[in-house]
Amino acid sequence: QVQLVESGGGLVQPGGSLRLSCAASGISFNLYIMTWYRQGPGEQREFVASISPDGATNYADSVKGRFTISRDNAKNSMYLQMNSLKPEDTNIYYCNAQRQRYNIWGQGIQVTASS
Repeated sequence: QVQLVESGGGLVQPGGSLRLSCAASGISFNLYIMTWYRQGPGEQREFVASISPDGATNYADSVKGRFTISRDNAKNSMYLQMNSLKPEDTNIYYCNAQRQRYNIWGQGIQVTASS
């Protein structure tokens, strides 16, 4: 099977933290760029952070200094540590695996930062 499965979402108060995980199966994980996106109802998909097979990272300006993306190729997994969460971070977060123009998407997981 080829799939990405997100976990670790939930509800926290503003200023709190969550750690998202994305478990990949059925792909040569170490060949893929891994990316987190987020999207709300009726909104455009937004880039959050990405990490290359060799560990190079990129972040959206809105999350720099607060979020940290990482990967463990031995476990076929990617992670997103989210600190100092803001209400505007509330969204469904999607895991993506990309190799050239081929994209694989997870089902998405809800993250809510609200008091």
